[in-house]
Amino acid sequence: MNDWLKTNRTDLSFENTSVGRMKKKIWEATEEEIDGILDDYGIPTPSEMAKPGTYVQTTIRQHVVENRKKNDIVFVPIGCTELHGIHTVTALDTFMVTQILEGVRRHSEKTDHPVNIVWNPINYGGHPHHHVGMPGTIHVSDDTLKQTLIDVMLGLWNDGFRKIILINNHGHSWLLEAAIQELQKTWNLPGIFRMIDWHRAVREFFRTRDRGGDWEDNFFHADEAETSVMLLLAPEYVEMLFAEETTVDGYLPDGHFDKAVDPFARPSKWSEGQGHFPMEINSIPEGVVGRPTISDAKKAKRTIAAILSYLTLVWEEIYEAYPSGTVPPIEKTTMRTEEEMEPYMKEPFTEGWRPIYAIRKMGL
Repeated sequence: MNDWLKTNRTDLSFENTSVGRMKKKIWEATEEEIDGILDDYGIPTPSEMAKPGTYVQTTIRQHVVENRKKNDIVFVPIGCTELHGIHTVTALDTFMVTQILEGVRRHSEKTDHPVNIVWNPINYGGHPHHHVGMPGTIHVSDDTLKQTLIDVMLGLWNDGFRKIILINNHGHSWLLEAAIQELQKTWNLPGIFRMIDWHRAVREFFRTRDRGGDWEDNFFHADEAETSVMLLLAPEYVEMLFAEETTVDGYLPDGHFDKAVDPFARPSKWSEGQGHFPMEINSIPEGVVGRPTISDAKKAKRTIAAILSYLTLVWEEIYEAYPSGTVPPIEKTTMRTEEEMEPYMKEPFTEGWRPIYAIRKMGL
């Protein structure tokens, strides 16, 4: 790591906000301090998908209710099934995001209001056109994906979880945004509903060495970055002897479309166009864009420390502003009235409570 570059980048600045200050602290932290942060979150720890008490669905119902009364924020991990080269698994996106959120949960258990996470509801994600046809990649139609997410959020809200944060780990963020918009246009619920594409949330920490970061290559797909993250979080799902390298050339001059985490602030995101680069099945049947061969778990440490710290900040600031059982002003943030929402806002199964499915939908 070039320490001078890390502390003297003229093209990198951090806002004087809680988010910016947090990022600056992680950016400037020593390697020993980064190791301490990861240790505090229990990184690495084997997957807790089957461990009782980790997820809402694997927690005794009595404890779910008790936990939600302390903290009604819930994180929803979003993954997919997608070819990520023959050196790792098609559930990479799912394991990456669940491992991160399990770390956040472990850290939050040191407080009196631990955060909640649910089992991954989207194991088969939506995809852009250039993914079509790749063996190992399973497509869910856009409408199916959106409706599934709407139904999941609605069910969580009905159970008393009023702050729902979708944590995305796949290239279909526009569909998650659309699901939140359609949920509110149809059901018009008080609460906080948010989508976080975690890679973009900490994009500074995917910088290449020539820009002061820890990486050789810009983030693409199943490459140095993704494989390194998996080697840190879930190394049992990687076999490096099978790693292959590829390159993909576009058909237009570079500079118009950004890379995967929008590191250059270019005019368009990678997802805002098609046709200017080849489809995967016609150009990289390996399912890799980049060089997973140079991956190393150490390279991912600062990046993962950043996203763990950021997601902790998200739930802490939401909790501080709106403790469990409270929401932003109903008549300012929705077209509902407090009187109309009163029975639906009550604790489930208490006197006067009504399930949200009984309310008049707003329609589009």
